[in-house]
Amino acid sequence: MMKYRRFRAAAFIIACVILASFVLSAPHTRDIVEESPALIATTTVQSSVAIRDVFKKGTHTITGSLSAPNLCTSLTATTTLVDKRIQVNISMPEDVGVCLQEISMLKFSTSVVAPVNTPIDVLVNGVTATTTSL
Repeated sequence: MMKYRRFRAAAFIIACVILASFVLSAPHTRDIVEESPALIATTTVQSSVAIRDVFKKGTHTITGSLSAPNLCTSLTATTTLVDKRIQVNISMPEDVGVCLQEISMLKFSTSVVAPVNTPIDVLVNGVTATTTSL
């Protein structure tokens, strides 16, 4: 009888230690800090746009890439001729779905008919971007 009493006491003490460590290590709702929606920053990556211009038979084919917050981000590129300058408009709307936030390179391609040495301006979401050559 004495053997079982010690065994039960030891099992009870071990169970209490495990239960106490679980209770103390589990997060409590009072420990969770809620961020106000106004303080949450949107993830937009504003970096330079790498472009390459190939001129052939009066047409500029402009290809390039730029970094985006994730692979779920959609990208649309259009080109127009404005005041004797080629204007590449890249639209990258903010992603509203659930996606892994890992910076990714997105590629685009567009073309326009213009003279041979026409300067190129690149706008991302309406903001002038810095460009680098590929």
